[in-house]
Amino acid sequence: MRVKSNLKNILDRRGISIRECARMADLPVETVRRLYNDETKQYQRDSIGALCEALDVEISDLLVLEKPPK
Repeated sequence: MRVKSNLKNILDRRGISIRECARMADLPVETVRRLYNDETKQYQRDSIGALCEALDVEISDLLVLEKPPK
């Protein structure tokens, strides 16, 4: 199993840009961009918390487990 960011789906559904999300969560645009593109190697607790609060979602909405492709 691997952890996957679901931020792209959340933002796309709501029509929120990466830049706007970064502003809402008071995070660097690059941090949000990496999560949006699921390129993050390590998840910073503060960043995840800020995104959950700004988007009013649970951690389980933002990060999901998936089986890696074979």
